[in-house]
Amino acid sequence: MTATASPLHLRLPATSANLGPGFDALGLAMAFYLTIDAVAADDFHIEARGRNADLCGDAGNSLILTTYASVLGANGRPVTPLHLDLDNQIPLGMGCGSSAAALLTGVLLADHFGDIGWTDQQILEEACRREGHPDNVAACFLGGMTASSEVEGHVVTATCGKNLAWSFFVALPSASLATEKARALLPPSYSRADAVANVQNTALLVSAFALDRGDLLRTAMQDRIHQPYRMEACPLLPRLLPLAGSRGVLGVALSGAGPSVLVIAESGAADALPGIIRAAAGDPGLEIIQTTIAGGAFVQR
Repeated sequence: MTATASPLHLRLPATSANLGPGFDALGLAMAFYLTIDAVAADDFHIEARGRNADLCGDAGNSLILTTYASVLGANGRPVTPLHLDLDNQIPLGMGCGSSAAALLTGVLLADHFGDIGWTDQQILEEACRREGHPDNVAACFLGGMTASSEVEGHVVTATCGKNLAWSFFVALPSASLATEKARALLPPSYSRADAVANVQNTALLVSAFALDRGDLLRTAMQDRIHQPYRMEACPLLPRLLPLAGSRGVLGVALSGAGPSVLVIAESGAADALPGIIRAAAGDPGLEIIQTTIAGGAFVQR
């Protein structure tokens, strides 16, 4: 496509993957966003606002633009320079799906400005392949609570829970944690007992979201596959896990690979929860994002 390609407007939600036991399989879209308006230009340029604007505005070191150019090159398309007007509300390196949103943005930009003509399924699978696992990307693209699996190179998904009235809180510690470092903490294998426990809890967790059964979350969000091994690198988690099942808190889990922690609560408990979370964390200045379940990516051509 030439430089006369129409502008592209994108809004992609933050995501929280795993939700406890659903390791690399479950993701939740949350209502704070990466928003981009893209137009063809003579040179690459990013005008960035919001969180981590200095990093997001670095056109020479942008995961969005690197992905965009890589997808175009792999599909034999010329690389049209872009001007991006970017507003980012997703914390970087905090387990809130910033890399999934960036990768999906790059793929969507390439499909549009390169006139590749992919279906939504092809866009999803390309972004999942580049991320290495489908949980965040699938939730970011489709919204709600999305379960996903990769089967012979194809991504199979199912989404539920978009209209739940639960309250969601993301507690953000001051230091970030790279996903690669978090994955390096995991063991190479697991016992049958741990694997079975996670299968059971994941089945309950999907049922909780599908059936609006918040009473299941205290049990359903318990994990034996990744959270026990990430406690030391994510010290906020052991402080907040005991909140589950009390004071209106339905469940607690790492958000993605951490270090942020996701707290799900009854809607009636929302006003009191920030203070309760800060007290449990022992940090009166702890940043907390209160949010809701989001729909999927919004694309306007």
